Amino acid sequence: MSEEPVAKPIVVLLVEDDPGDELMTREAFAENKVNNELHVARDGELALDFLYQRNSFEDAPRPDLILLDLNLPKFDGREILAQIKQHPDLCSIPVVVLTTSRAEEDVLRSYKLHANAYVNKPVDFTRFIDVVRQIDNFFVSVVKLPSR
Repeated sequence: MSEEPVAKPIVVLLVEDDPGDELMTREAFAENKVNNELHVARDGELALDFLYQRNSFEDAPRPDLILLDLNLPKFDGREILAQIKQHPDLCSIPVVVLTTSRAEEDVLRSYKLHANAYVNKPVDFTRFIDVVRQIDNFFVSVVKLPSR
């Protein structure tokens, strides 16, 4: 009987302005029993500060994965995604757009901006937890992420 390898925790940046969605994401990570290091930026400006390690985020770690909402205050997710994918030190970080938008133009634009995945946020609590858990499983257990 072979044991499954233990998944190595990763640094995740959640860019999300909805406290309820943040809480459900935290719960999904906790239920998955992987001690990922979850950081939260509640608007686009804070996300950029975190990624560029400026202002109060000078010691912020480089994320292994970014979960990005599209509809954010200050800078929207599309602007954040464009900046990440154009920056030589950030462009290799996988970005999963996790949003309520089902608009085809948002899906198309996100992929044109090089999002690694586009996932609709379920409104149902149990389904939301399951979706976040699947994203977490995929990026922790299946995908080979670039070294920091």
